[in-house]
Amino acid sequence: MTIGTKAKRVSKAPSATNSTIRTLALDAGNYDLKFFDGSGHPKAIRSVRYQLPTGRDAVSCSDASPLIELADGSRFHFGAQAYKYRRQQQTVVENKVELSRLHLYACLEPWNGSTEFALNVYASTPEPAKNGDAIREQLVGLHEFKRNNLDYRVMVQEVQVEREGMGAYHYGKQLGQIPDTGYTIVVDIGGGTWLTRLVDEEGEVIDENVMDRGGAYELATSISFDKRLSAALGTSADPSIIMDGFRKEHTYADMGLSWAPWLEEHLDQWFKGIFQTVRSQYTPYMPRVTRFLVTGGSTHLISERLQGRKLFTVMGDPQFANVRGLHLMSEDRQLCMTTK
Repeated sequence: MTIGTKAKRVSKAPSATNSTIRTLALDAGNYDLKFFDGSGHPKAIRSVRYQLPTGRDAVSCSDASPLIELADGSRFHFGAQAYKYRRQQQTVVENKVELSRLHLYACLEPWNGSTEFALNVYASTPEPAKNGDAIREQLVGLHEFKRNNLDYRVMVQEVQVEREGMGAYHYGKQLGQIPDTGYTIVVDIGGGTWLTRLVDEEGEVIDENVMDRGGAYELATSISFDKRLSAALGTSADPSIIMDGFRKEHTYADMGLSWAPWLEEHLDQWFKGIFQTVRSQYTPYMPRVTRFLVTGGSTHLISERLQGRKLFTVMGDPQFANVRGLHLMSEDRQLCMTTK
């Protein structure tokens, strides 16, 4: 089975008017699947899954660890509960574009008490020109599946694919964190990748750089090879478990082992590698740069190093800045369409 199979295109679908179409901002990252429909606080699901063999009972599911069943009977358990099975799959080492359909299903909670609705999706990807069509091909159309044992019937009417990181830029603009003059460099540090966008006063991207690797997973891999950790474990360390530990006081699973005392040795090299690359790429533009906007789910690892630096602003709640901004972009687009 190909889990990236496109959605069915049929004429019969959940009825909807402009006022009854749900809008979902989706930032399907390598570490977390972040989503926001404008209500409450954005949510996240750990981007790890397990495909259950036929006949295997699933452990308990929840909105934070949803169980997805497709029409062909295949089942996928997402989130923290996936760690209760053996050999779970980590998005950070896969092509997440091919998982777009499954990631959407994982993030679709009931809406107004119903699991049948029409939907517009605002998604982001590091390279829309390269992957935007593939994402739209998977998502536009009618989707029928089960999520946490509830039958869903969702008609995705429109999919807008934006540059990853630009949602954070628009959110920062709303918060007054972007100067009215000069260029802004958005630095988005994620779980698997990190990227930069050079944006002018009018919000136009005039240069960019997407690093396929180099996010927090690279830092975790570096730590996993440290003999101080492997010797204490008695075996090799799993970078994915180390990534989880980045948000749990730098401890390895429930074993009480910590790399915090020597984290700086690895963190310093990782940090310098990112920002030396940024400065090198944008050297010709630096006299006009008035802000570095630092965002992304791995920002917390370096936020202390950036405090007090004149040109740097670290976004509050950086894990969700991009998905918040994507939803703002959807609102702006709907307003433009209404006033035309």
